[in-house]
Order: sequence, then C-alpha cells, then structure tokens
Amino acid sequence: MNDSPSLARTPLYDEHLRLGARMVPFSGWEMPVHYSSIVEEHRAVRQAAGLFDVSHMGEFMVTGPGALDYLEGLVPNAVGRLEPGQALYSQICLPDGGTLDDLLIYRRSASDADPSYMVVVNAGTRPKDWAWFEDHLPTDGSVTLRDLSAATALIAIQGPQALAILATLTTAPLMDITYYHAVEGSVANIPCLISRTGYTGEDGFELYHAAEAAPQLWRAFLAAGAPAGLLPAGLGARDTLRLEAGYCLYDHELTEAISPLEADLGWSVRLKKGHDFIGRAALWQQKDAGIARRRIGLVLRQRAVPRAGMAILAPDAGEAQATDTIIGTLTSGTLSITLNQPIAMGYVPPQFAVPGTMLAVDVRGRSVPAEVVTLPFYKRPATNA
Repeated sequence: MNDSPSLARTPLYDEHLRLGARMVPFSGWEMPVHYSSIVEEHRAVRQAAGLFDVSHMGEFMVTGPGALDYLEGLVPNAVGRLEPGQALYSQICLPDGGTLDDLLIYRRSASDADPSYMVVVNAGTRPKDWAWFEDHLPTDGSVTLRDLSAATALIAIQGPQALAILATLTTAPLMDITYYHAVEGSVANIPCLISRTGYTGEDGFELYHAAEAAPQLWRAFLAAGAPAGLLPAGLGARDTLRLEAGYCLYDHELTEAISPLEADLGWSVRLKKGHDFIGRAALWQQKDAGIARRRIGLVLRQRAVPRAGMAILAPDAGEAQATDTIIGTLTSGTLSITLNQPIAMGYVPPQFAVPGTMLAVDVRGRSVPAEVVTLPFYKRPATNA
C-alpha cells in the first residue's frame, strides 16, 4: 500500500481499507485495484453486480445564458440536442484534432434562457481540463464555471442485478430512466443524481452525491446487494470489463496525439452541427483526406497475454521480425476473463483494419497470430439489456 501524502484520496478511502483492498497509485489518486481478486470481481459484474468507487472523477458545473454556445465551441458532439436529464459523450479537442480528454455532459436544467450543465472529466486530466475551460470562458460574463469535484462523490453499481439492488434503496422510477439519462432521487435517504450510465458493458447506474454521504451510501449498497452476489470491485476489474466492451481509456486509446476519428468515435463528432468548435477544421481535413490510422480490436489465436506497447506486425511477419513489419502498437490488452481468450486494442493503417484480417502481435519476441474483429469483444445478452 502506498501511503504517499502526494496522492489524493476519495471519501471512501477508509471503506476500502476496511474491506482489505489493495491500494495503488492511479492518476494522482490512491485507489483500490482489487478487494478479493480481479477475476472474482469481474465475474461478479458480468453475472450479478459490482460496486465501484469512481469519486476520483472531476465534475464541473457550467451555467448562465451563454453556457450552451460555450460548450458547443469546446466539444465536437451536439450539446444543443440534449434534453433535460440527458447525458452526452464527447471529447475536448485540440486545434490539431488531438484529444485533450473525453467526457460526459449532462443537461441539468430545463431552461433554455438560463441553462446549466454538469461536465464529468477524467481524474488524471482534471487540472488541464479545468485550465482549458477557464482559458476559453467568454469575457462577457455570460458563463459561470464552478469546480464541484471535491464536494462530489460518485459510486457506480454495474451488472444484471444492478437495477434490482438499487430498487430496494430508492423509490425513484428506475424503469423510466433510459440509457444515458438521469433523474434526481433519494437513495438510502441520500439525495443523488441517478444516471443510467457505466463503463463495463453491463446495465447499471452511476450515482452523484455529496462527498460526505459516500460512506453511508457505499455501506447501504453492500448490505442490500450481498444476497444478490454484489461485490466491491476495483480498478483491475474496471479495466478488464471496459476492454471487453471495447471502450476507450484516456492515455491509452485516446491521447493528445489521437483524434476521435482515428479512435473510431466518429459517431460522436458532429462536423455539421451548425456551430464551430475547437479542432473542427483539423477533423474536417482528416475526414476529407482519410485518416492514417484506425483503432481496431484483435483476438490473439494462440495463448499469450497482450499488453499495451506491444508491436502489431504485418501479415507476413514471421519468427524472424524486421523493423519494417511493424505496422502499429497495442494500446490495451488482456486475457479476457469472460471470453477466455487474449484480446487487445491498438492502431494500424486503415487497410489493415478490416475485420477478418490476420495480423500478428510481438509478445516478448514471439510473433503471435491475431485476427482483427469487430468491436465490442463482449456484448451483454439481450435478456440483460
């Protein structure tokens, strides 16, 4: 366990220690990597439910009559299409089209004249995101920006039993909350924003609430969920679950050098949304000229454990590898717990990104055959949708 005073701690730090979690540094925070084992926690989420502390994420509140125009100018997705209570996935792009961060935007008020939005950013990028948001504030005072991160905690319950467990703790109309929508409600007598979102590929909810109430809410979920098989889950399971679901992780599949178009997130880029935004010209140019690389999913056809940073090799790569056979790099990889096969994501030139294409991965000097597959690797059964 790392006791470095330079690491921040969430309001649930003592709860993690009480549960025997193994704590590790992550994006400037001291976070639980697992409580029992990554495999056990991963399977709990796929088969029952898992409980995650996501309180290290950052939350900014954007209000005022100019809030919509301000946000439309910062992100490529169409913020103006949001209904009250709806969430939107997008990115913050640099002028050259690279990705400063990816984020969620919630429309919090129904007023068009004086709208309000909550922006949820990644923990490790929060300082640079905040500086970016401040630097681009309009000078006419039409937008107010507040950092709510320290005052806000975030707990996620994910898995096929998530709804049933949450229903024992709230009278909020959970069945009426569709994917990427949220309502305000009391959970275990704690005011929450209940959002039907998550990062695991399973159905589930994320609950934003006051930081001081986090331990009470955490314990309420553990007690209510125990009969259904709920387990607390750490960063290890969070990563294996999101990789199976084909989700990008910032600093892996997304960086300041990778654009949303290269990351195969073109569905979230609205070049014709009717509002200019930072990076739009560069993304238009990429779209017109064609991107030089594309994010792909790979399934290795021999037993091996792929890891970020490993080289992706051209189809003719054999045991004796030459430098010119390297066509890309893995950004994430693991032995899939659900599928029991090695899976990975990475970037290659578009001609190699066609599903069914046979490539190879250099796993510690061994060329391991790998097939390009359509993402996601795992999709939950329709009965759990």
